[in-house]
Amino acid sequence: MRIKPLLIASAAAALALPVFAQQAPQPPQPAPVPAPAQLPANTVGPATAQPDETQVTETSPSDETAVEEVANLNLPPPPPPVEYPGWARRDPWGVGSLDPEREGLGADPWGGASGAFLSTLMRRMSTPIASRWAHIALRDALLAKARAPRDVNPVDWVAERAWLLLRLGESDAARMLVAGIDTDHFTPKMVQVAVQSALANADPPALCPLEDGIGKYEPNIRALVQAMCSSLAGEPDTAAGQIDDARRRGRIGGIDLNLADKVVGAGANTARAVSIEWDPVDSLTAWRFGLATATGMVPPDRLMNAASTQLRAFQARAPLLTPQQRLNSAWVAAGLGVFSSQSMVDLYSAIYDSTDPDDLPSTDAWQLRQAFVGKDADTRLAAIRHLLALGKDPLQREAMRALVARAASRVEPDPKLQADAPDLISAMLAAGYDAAAARWVGACGRMKEEAGDRCWAMLVLGAPNTNGLDLSAGRITSFIGRDKSRGKFRSALLVAGLAGLGRITPDAANSLNRRYGLGLGRQSSWTRMIDGAAVRGEGGTVLVLTGTGFQTARLDQLPGVHMYHALTALERTGQHFTARMIAAEALSRT
Repeated sequence: MRIKPLLIASAAAALALPVFAQQAPQPPQPAPVPAPAQLPANTVGPATAQPDETQVTETSPSDETAVEEVANLNLPPPPPPVEYPGWARRDPWGVGSLDPEREGLGADPWGGASGAFLSTLMRRMSTPIASRWAHIALRDALLAKARAPRDVNPVDWVAERAWLLLRLGESDAARMLVAGIDTDHFTPKMVQVAVQSALANADPPALCPLEDGIGKYEPNIRALVQAMCSSLAGEPDTAAGQIDDARRRGRIGGIDLNLADKVVGAGANTARAVSIEWDPVDSLTAWRFGLATATGMVPPDRLMNAASTQLRAFQARAPLLTPQQRLNSAWVAAGLGVFSSQSMVDLYSAIYDSTDPDDLPSTDAWQLRQAFVGKDADTRLAAIRHLLALGKDPLQREAMRALVARAASRVEPDPKLQADAPDLISAMLAAGYDAAAARWVGACGRMKEEAGDRCWAMLVLGAPNTNGLDLSAGRITSFIGRDKSRGKFRSALLVAGLAGLGRITPDAANSLNRRYGLGLGRQSSWTRMIDGAAVRGEGGTVLVLTGTGFQTARLDQLPGVHMYHALTALERTGQHFTARMIAAEALSRT
């Protein structure tokens, strides 16, 4: 996935790295909110379909007849609408679950930024983003309980945040935001995002409060939702009639209708048994995943393996699946940043507890236990090596590092372990154990060049301070001279990190940039936007722009100039830990 052209369209490269001006640059004019897409947000279509604006469906003649017939019946007056008591009302202007100040975002993460501009950036962001730690920080910013910015409907602002969280694979986080809005305040956009959230969380009951909105904005699935909700409400005969009617006259058929029928059959006293045939299915959608998982089914491996990383992250959290069924997707979730180190340990612990004792010695769950409580240091280290070797692609490797992080933090630093040290330090930093990783400073200084270089580069960026670390020009140029990466991109990331964190002076950074042609002085519309947000102290805006600048699947494709400006902006807005972890991760994973 290439970085958006907007973000790398730069003027002639300047040799000097830019320095923040005293006056904040003026923010760009908000980009217009895109007109409704040509295709509606299709809950039976791809899981990443974009939510639309209001959609109006014309009534067919048969519908008009039905309305007439209902109108002629002697029906009792409808009950009065249920009113929320004042004390139960939730303020749509301040939806969120995390304290922004405790997260290092300050009291006003969005400051004076335009909500329309931020919404456009968020909607157009390609996911996943390059950095696991940038993902984690962006998720927390989107969950922050802060007043909505100007120029945006506050309910639509929540919908935009929840939609980006879903595209990041954060189904639980999206559900928390959706739950923060009273349903009678839902806008068309919020209805569509709430439907996607319900499917991502494999939670059909969450569709039931949305029936009226679904009828207006998602008419294709209205009959199926009504049938499922009737069954869940203990009305099996009504549900059976509705699903049969949808089969005769509805627009949706095949496996999509059969899965809804299976949810209906899961209700009480339905006496319906539905078999699901996956052979004709060539792809998973949000609808297929959500309804199948809600009934405890696991789609075939061929479909799950071809599914998006976001959908794999959804499966990793599915409550009706066993820990073993969720394991492969949990590797993806941990690699993205959706799962923490502790979440992975908990999952393997659940697998350990559910495994027959006679089978335990042959399992990876047993190896994780040995990594913590093996009889001696060699046994524990061998178990860590075994688990790290399981990672076959970038996401899996990062997941296994997160899994063994705490066990790695218990290994005593020793220069004789130079073959293992880079992986041990990478593992600790994957879980944020920066102080434990810093214990290796002395040992790494006595290692041979290759191992010593890898360890030094991660620690000089990720350690809480630079005590004992050589930051001389000679040490940095030695690293660059031995760097065999394509175009010396590792050196560019290193110098960008050191400069962005303020661990080398601007003069030193400029000298290295000129000498080695690292391209850190280039300017673009993105660099000006993130610099301006930093000067204005908008920590949340900085993180959204960081995500925008990190729109690439691999860190070795990330321009060093993007790393430099992102880290500088994070440092300026007080997000020091996040800045260090992103910088160290870049050297760990490339």
